Amino acid sequence: MQERKALYLKTALLTDVPWNVLAGCDQYARNINALKAEKTNNKQLISITFKKRVWAGPLNPDLNDEDPKTIALFGGVGKDGNGDGRASLQSPEDRLYTFAEQIAQAGPGEENNRIGLWNIYKRGKAVDLIEDFAQLFENAKPADLDQHAFPVPINYNYDYASTWGAKRGWGGNRIHEGTDIFADYGTPVRATAYGIIELIGWNKYGGWRIGIRDLHGNYHYFAHLNGYAPGIHHNIITKPGQVIGYVGSSGYGPKGTMGKFPPHLHYGLYRDNGHAEYSVDPYPLLRIWERQANTH
Repeated sequence: MQERKALYLKTALLTDVPWNVLAGCDQYARNINALKAEKTNNKQLISITFKKRVWAGPLNPDLNDEDPKTIALFGGVGKDGNGDGRASLQSPEDRLYTFAEQIAQAGPGEENNRIGLWNIYKRGKAVDLIEDFAQLFENAKPADLDQHAFPVPINYNYDYASTWGAKRGWGGNRIHEGTDIFADYGTPVRATAYGIIELIGWNKYGGWRIGIRDLHGNYHYFAHLNGYAPGIHHNIITKPGQVIGYVGSSGYGPKGTMGKFPPHLHYGLYRDNGHAEYSVDPYPLLRIWERQANTH
């Protein structure tokens, strides 16, 4: 991570694009590569890459061209980022510099950075995720970003089973996109990861709920809460184990509806593959985090 950060900082000085924005873009690429099982890309210093045709130019007869002049002549994007006179697709410095220059074309400043990112990704969700990752890189220690916690304290009474995919009837036929952790009213609910509170407030299905986005693009969803912990609000950074709310039975109706089912925490986990967000079964991870909590 230190080597990557050094490259982010160097490129930021050359292009005026903030280092944490570049780190967020690289993390976005890293997350998508991981979901595609592109392990070789994940081992690279920089995960951002380009298709050969885009890098060298759409009409370039040599897709391995590394001459910045002929690449530009044929409309390619590849640039020399390390000063060796070549624009090599194999060079992490060249790739990151080229990418940063594309963002910088929109102009300096936060709003122009958003415009530059939109011009590249053409996806609002991608821009939002990158901004979340940028905040995490700026405010959290690298060693802390991969830590996790079980969503309720293990010294409280609770019980849960694998319920992902089960049928639900309220509000129309749908499947259960999470695991229900049954516990007493007021049992503390804890953040499961370092992340940004992306959503907070009322939902007719989930009642009082919180959604947290972590560095790997996972969206941690906590629903049916009885209330929120002090200081918990939109866009703050949470830490694993931090109390964010309390178990309740809110939801299945208009704002304030309570008591239509026994008190429990609905915990859901969603991932983003660069095109759409989808639900995954959180039960295996809950078991891992529970075991880890029991060993500490």
